[in-house]
Amino acid sequence: MSQVDETKQLVGEEAVKYIKDGMKVGLGYGSTMYYAVKKLGERIKEEGINIVGVPSANKTAEWAMEFGVPLTDFSKVQELDIAIDGADEVDPSLQLIKGGGGALFREKVVAAAAKEFYVIVDDTKMVNHLGAFKLPIEVVPFGWQVTASKIKKIGCEPVLREKDGDVFISDNGNYILDCDFKKITEPEKLHNELIGIVGVVETGLFVNMADKVLVGKDGKVEVVEK
Repeated sequence: MSQVDETKQLVGEEAVKYIKDGMKVGLGYGSTMYYAVKKLGERIKEEGINIVGVPSANKTAEWAMEFGVPLTDFSKVQELDIAIDGADEVDPSLQLIKGGGGALFREKVVAAAAKEFYVIVDDTKMVNHLGAFKLPIEVVPFGWQVTASKIKKIGCEPVLREKDGDVFISDNGNYILDCDFKKITEPEKLHNELIGIVGVVETGLFVNMADKVLVGKDGKVEVVEK
């Protein structure tokens, strides 16, 4: 296992310590979340804790089934005790860019439904300002070219995400535009501008949502709070 993977495992497993018996848990998506879901399955087997999870991606649901984590959905629960997820960038105010894996809409729904939202990252994701990572924006396929042209006027060059030579399709059947804004100094303002464009389903800017960020570095986990 590489040092990066070791750090992801460390921080993913640390986050699971915050999950208590009886909780309803939002399960995010990404390489760090893999280790969190795996550890949660171990706790269920070893400690017998009784929890249910709501996955934010089909892949997360597969991990949960693999590791024995029981799942539910929003038809049965509308509020979660805690949600845990990764991030592509975190700024000093704990504003986030997410969506590198393409599950940003569902990730935001899950995070918004939780009383507490904890973010798990390695230290390379901590930045002075957002924007080096291209901002993912989920858009409806119909007329996506029109939506992209309006996004472009705000100050970026939207690129339609592809995978294996085909257009990437999100779990909701939408497209993703990866948008290079260079430097995002006012994430809330930018999010509000983008979300007002017809055709935009959701942006990868998670503004004022994170309660704690668990940062893995040099074999330790630092907890950063607002």
